[in-house]
Amino acid sequence: MRLLRVFLPAVLLALTACSDGGRYADIDAFVAEKRAAPSGAIAPIPAMQAYRAFTYTASGLRSPFSKPVDVKEIARLEASSSVKPDTDREREFLESYSIDSLRMVGTVELNKVLWALLKTPDGGVHRVRQNNYVGRNHGKIVQVGGNYISVVEIVSTGGDGWVERPRSLELSDGK
Repeated sequence: MRLLRVFLPAVLLALTACSDGGRYADIDAFVAEKRAAPSGAIAPIPAMQAYRAFTYTASGLRSPFSKPVDVKEIARLEASSSVKPDTDREREFLESYSIDSLRMVGTVELNKVLWALLKTPDGGVHRVRQNNYVGRNHGKIVQVGGNYISVVEIVSTGGDGWVERPRSLELSDGK
């Protein structure tokens, strides 16, 4: 009997909670109206346009973020210099990357020769030493230090001349 006293009010409460009491009559009318309306035609899928690949042709030009070489300095160096790159030399692997995209991540000494460790944009780490070449502008490594490498690039002056431009890569802090 005690179970009936507890159970019966709970059942009645659950049944009254489930009835909507007409509170959702407007929603029911809206749904019924939309179901009764004739269905419309779905618009066709738009025609797909063919993808046209963009070819970037300015990769061999000077980066807009690099400090430009002064025209007066170029003329002075051009007049006093007969520098030009060795085009008969076989290009090294790291010459396919711009020097700005390479990061120095460490050094290692093997057989009393100091090697610098350079990381490429694709994540590879390569060792280089003095007289190796890096960068797209015929950059020759002239010195390897404990936390830097010094590079001398041979850059076109825009005409028929060439000029040497010193660069350096410093040891990266891992970022």
